[in-house]
Amino acid sequence: MKNKAAELRALTVAGLEERLQKLVEEQFNLRFRNSMSQLEDPTSLRTVRRSIARVKTVLNEKRAEA
Repeated sequence: MKNKAAELRALTVAGLEERLQKLVEEQFNLRFRNSMSQLEDPTSLRTVRRSIARVKTVLNEKRAEA
């Protein structure tokens, strides 16, 4: 997935909101597992956090257009 922003821009606002909700839930689960020292890949937290920021950016761009 090289062009994640391009892929996200192809989605609708509802699709972006759904993806954002899934990412927030995933972040919660990762943070929970990290606090219990059961997280195998600590870089996954950073990846999810950046994905959330990317989705929010594209979502704000779409909302500004409308």
